[in-house]
Amino acid sequence: MVQQPAPASPAAPATEASLRRYRDAEDWPRDEALAAMLENQIGAFVAVRAALPAIGAAVAEAAARLGEHGRLIYCGAGASGRLAAQDGVELYPTFGWPLERLHFLMAGGEPALVRAVEGAEDDAEAGRREILALRPTPADVVLSVAASGTTRYTRAVQVAAREAGAVTVGFSNNPAAPLLAEAEFPVALETGPEFLAGSTRMSAGTAQKIALNLFSTRLMTELGRVYRGLMVNVVATNAKLVERSKRIIAALAEAPLEDAAAAWEASGGDIPRAVLMIDGFGRDEAAARLRAAGNNLRRAREAAAAERGAVGRDGG
Repeated sequence: MVQQPAPASPAAPATEASLRRYRDAEDWPRDEALAAMLENQIGAFVAVRAALPAIGAAVAEAAARLGEHGRLIYCGAGASGRLAAQDGVELYPTFGWPLERLHFLMAGGEPALVRAVEGAEDDAEAGRREILALRPTPADVVLSVAASGTTRYTRAVQVAAREAGAVTVGFSNNPAAPLLAEAEFPVALETGPEFLAGSTRMSAGTAQKIALNLFSTRLMTELGRVYRGLMVNVVATNAKLVERSKRIIAALAEAPLEDAAAAWEASGGDIPRAVLMIDGFGRDEAAARLRAAGNNLRRAREAAAAERGAVGRDGG
């Protein structure tokens, strides 16, 4: 039987509450109002700190399930959807995450990334239809973000994805949110009422941004796309990133910058391959070793070191 998201509770979520102490803030001196806004944002950090165990559990499952074909699917509406998309679009340039393994479901489609689309977040049927069009599998990871946790579009995406066996991670700032109850891995970011009542682009949005940033960065790290604190799969799309790539190679291979630059050119702009080439492997062998190691530079170098150690012990 197809499970549909239940109607949202008529009770207003915590993110919609009003704080009496800010009620007359429009009459405050500018600096005092700005300071109060900033102080209210501290709650975002506190909320994410409390959610670290939940974020960690979600990362562990996502890293185990994605394999070589699983996809990351970001979903949301309004400000939450835009923050989700902002996190996701950075995964290719920063970590070289394949574009074909990255999808975005935004209530209202691409136009909603830059302007509000009336009624889009209430369209549960559109959410279900759009996720099913992607044919989710147990290797996929769906990240659903909604401050109130009641958004029907986002909840419908998550429900259908979970029915298909995908890993579902729900982020909400309302601890009683249906979105959290329906997620396999709920991440509650309890930021409470906003400085500007109901404006979840403020503290709630800040907490979402931090939590998504932590999730995706740690996930990419566990998938081998970070090595010794460096972005070894960065995509060099401009002069700045080309120079950064060469410095990364030099640092990892402990080689002069000119040697790193030559290896970068010879490798076709592939940092892990260039490092292995400086380690003494030819271009093709370096590529083969990376494939055998699941494109994980650390594993490839550890395997090479183990082989050299075995040869040394054998007197070779």
